[in-house]
Amino acid sequence: MSSANSKTSSDQQKVMVPHREMDTLFREILLKYGFEKEKAQQCSRIFMENSLDGVYTHGVNRFSRFIQYIKKGYIDIKAHPECKSKTGSIEQWDGRLAPGPLNALHCTDRAMELAKDNGIGCVALSNTNHWMRGGTYGWKAAKAGFVFIGWTNTLANMPAWGAVDNKIGNNPIVFAVPYGGEAIVLDMAMSQFSYGTVEAHQLRNSPLPFPGGFNAEGKLSDDPAELLESRRMLPAGYWKGAGLSLLLDILAAILSGGLSTAEISKNEAEYGVSQIYIAIDTSKFPHSSSIPQIINGIIEDYHSSTPGPETNQVRYPGERSLQTRKENLEKGIPVNKQVWEDILKL
Repeated sequence: MSSANSKTSSDQQKVMVPHREMDTLFREILLKYGFEKEKAQQCSRIFMENSLDGVYTHGVNRFSRFIQYIKKGYIDIKAHPECKSKTGSIEQWDGRLAPGPLNALHCTDRAMELAKDNGIGCVALSNTNHWMRGGTYGWKAAKAGFVFIGWTNTLANMPAWGAVDNKIGNNPIVFAVPYGGEAIVLDMAMSQFSYGTVEAHQLRNSPLPFPGGFNAEGKLSDDPAELLESRRMLPAGYWKGAGLSLLLDILAAILSGGLSTAEISKNEAEYGVSQIYIAIDTSKFPHSSSIPQIINGIIEDYHSSTPGPETNQVRYPGERSLQTRKENLEKGIPVNKQVWEDILKL
């Protein structure tokens, strides 16, 4: 199939949804399923803004599954997180299986409050649910002036390097720093591609741009259907990504007092995960006034990179999101037709 025909086929499979329409629909559905008004507004906005920034895999594409988890009782929409212990600038919280995005917002805010008082704040959260796009909380903290580091463990969905069965999670991690009124945000899973990205390529009937894992025969593959069947995702950085995944799981479990990947994997679905939220208030540093200039200098040098033959521009993490956000505000958010029809049925 030619690239022109492929593009036409892809266009026919999607609808353009204005962001306000998406936000309103999400909110109405959440209210229908029993959410309090404020919680419905917060949750719907997160799903919409993730989609607005182009992270459809953890926005509109994930919304129906979120509702399914509520129906199955994995998510308790009436629950609120509670503090279990305090030690200096570190707190442990029990998420009580409340909606993951709402728990994540709360813990991000709490980490920033602790950082204001102590320079650094760490909130370790146990017994929570999927936070959707981890970058949401990096953007929030960085735009408020804080450096942010956060990560979550997951169920076992990736093999250790050299193994064929899944014993580690793809445990996404987020780093964020303030930059020019916006932020530089790295939001990455420990697998070369997240499952959401692989599923999105399957919806579009398109291969991954690079091999994303091993197929059933143990060969590297860029075919999303093969990877979703084998469940053998490729660790980012091979053995390095696998090792980092292991350590992130250990740290999330021991700091929060919550479940490890091995324990989460005993559940019938992914819930009860452990997460870490760290905020740093750089305004307390003696050189705080020069930090914007330091970052500007680094990014200017980074942008001076010579693009390769297939690259128009070298972008820092999060830069593409700003461009996608602008385009989607103007044109609407592109959504797979079947995904949107499934949401309308909710």
